[in-house]
Amino acid sequence: MSKPDVMAIEEFIEALDWQADHAEQNGAPCTARVVRSLAKVRESDTATGARIANWAGLTLKDAMPLRLAGGLHHLVLSGADRRLARVYSGQVTDQDRIDALVCELVETFDTQLLPWLDGPPQTNEAGRAASIMGGLLWLAQKTVPKFELFELGASAGVLTMLDRYRFQLGETIAGPRGSPMQIAPEWRGEVSPAAAPANFQILSVCGCDIAPIDLSDPISALRLKSYVWPDAPGRMARIDAAIALASARPPDLVKQDAGEFVTAMLAEPQTEGTTRAMFHSIMWQYMPAATQATITEAFETAGKAASAQSPLAWIALETDPATFRHELKVRLWNGSPDDGTPHLISHSHPHGAWVEWLVH
Repeated sequence: MSKPDVMAIEEFIEALDWQADHAEQNGAPCTARVVRSLAKVRESDTATGARIANWAGLTLKDAMPLRLAGGLHHLVLSGADRRLARVYSGQVTDQDRIDALVCELVETFDTQLLPWLDGPPQTNEAGRAASIMGGLLWLAQKTVPKFELFELGASAGVLTMLDRYRFQLGETIAGPRGSPMQIAPEWRGEVSPAAAPANFQILSVCGCDIAPIDLSDPISALRLKSYVWPDAPGRMARIDAAIALASARPPDLVKQDAGEFVTAMLAEPQTEGTTRAMFHSIMWQYMPAATQATITEAFETAGKAASAQSPLAWIALETDPATFRHELKVRLWNGSPDDGTPHLISHSHPHGAWVEWLVH
């Protein structure tokens, strides 16, 4: 019997409870309490409450509770209303008090909060770069270790800058010394990734997003920080490091539909002796099925022309809809008999706190 698809839960309260439990289990009990309060917001006589009550999509698949949670966090970060700060710090834990406070905030800031429901959270949490780099190191042992990378759903380009990050992946170190972004997840598994070969190199990284965020703009950066769970100080520190790096040199981002971007990237001539690799993290579920099909077909078609000297790879850190585990899967096309076979490389914490390495 197949496992039920968690993200397909239709009943609102069940989905809300699942999202709150998920936050709690991942070290964010304060955020969980705010998420639970949305049940009362839904019953309120506000435009935001009516929008929640009449939500046309699936609560979890659309990450609807986290959209509004971001808007509420923004009230604190922007200084518009700091009363939730005592909830985020754990000083206020009584659910009835939090329900009342959140409902009061929604009533007061109804007009400002309503637009937060228009789109999914944009974070591209920097901690997830550990998995992507792990995938690159795994590929480096099997193909040409010089990479031309492009990212889908890059948001503000936090992961698009992964070539500037310093990584401690178990016993394996990668990335430039002295980087303000230090990625060192708890390492689980019997082994670490193999060290990068001497000729390992990330030649270029670019990304696309349908609504990219400019990290060098203080207003945009504050919006991005609002999606970070406030009871996760490590995540907040990583966002600050990403903002510093982007201010020094912005990531290479374009505003474009993911399907169109992939089609254009694959149409570009590939330099012989390089591996062209696409990566993305926790964004596939938000794309229309037609866009997913376009990207998959484009890759599988391009893969037929791949060779040992012009390989093609697809690195995906996405959520298994049945288990909600975050899985790193890598596909490689280089003219071998198992071209395009998905390889499960690791599981990871949703925000990169730990990585469980599964391959030898």
